[in-house]
Amino acid sequence: MLDQVADIIREVARTIVLPRFQHLSADEIHQKVPGGHDTVTIADQESERELTRRLTALLPGSVVVGEEAVHADPAVRDLVGVAGYVWIVDPVDGTNNFAAGKGPFCVMVALVRDGEPVAAWILDVLADSMTVAEAGSGAHRDGVRITVRTDDPGAAALTGVIAHRYFPDDLRTRVVANAAAFKQFSMGRHCAGYEYPALATDEQQFAMFWRILPWDHVPGSLIVREAGGVVRHLDGGVYHPTDHTRGLLVATNADIWDTVHETLFPDGVV
Repeated sequence: MLDQVADIIREVARTIVLPRFQHLSADEIHQKVPGGHDTVTIADQESERELTRRLTALLPGSVVVGEEAVHADPAVRDLVGVAGYVWIVDPVDGTNNFAAGKGPFCVMVALVRDGEPVAAWILDVLADSMTVAEAGSGAHRDGVRITVRTDDPGAAALTGVIAHRYFPDDLRTRVVANAAAFKQFSMGRHCAGYEYPALATDEQQFAMFWRILPWDHVPGSLIVREAGGVVRHLDGGVYHPTDHTRGLLVATNADIWDTVHETLFPDGVV
């Protein structure tokens, strides 16, 4: 099934997403909430419809929790934790980039069984690079096994992402000030589908997020874990697909997670 789903994702990206890239008209781009930051395009909507159709046909009896379906009916999100098979779909991750005619943007899918992730796929559309993970079987990028680094070089050697747009003001102020101890940090590429594989391949060693939506984090979290990394809430609790808890810190290994956490929260108070 891993290859079948990868083929479906690639086909949807090739036939629906890419043809719209840099060819969107003004009436094909909207804000989900007037004046907000969450953009939706016709490509998101058409991609989710086609992925929903093809994934449920591949696995009869399964259901889909898609970003756009949840926007239309928030109760759909509650299906993530039901018994049986659930597909979690982000039809275009990095929509703001996509709508602006730049990358990165991705198509992301995860398969959850009885509330636990069992497989994940992230396609970096412009790079045509597919990262896949299966629970208990590791993570692969373009067919090559990927594993995280096992050492901790210390805060001054670490590079990462602090995606602080949605942070409360007081938390943002504290975190950004303390992050000066790292070699480098940024707000990232505004695309979770880019950030998670970058962690699994040691392009960066940590990432911190605040708003936790399943389509943004379930696929990547399984990939990082299967590569040997760590995905935890800011209080140290393990991330679960049904979680609504704010705040997530991802790192390439447990020692680096501890170093990043202690650097950002030296007094232990989150």
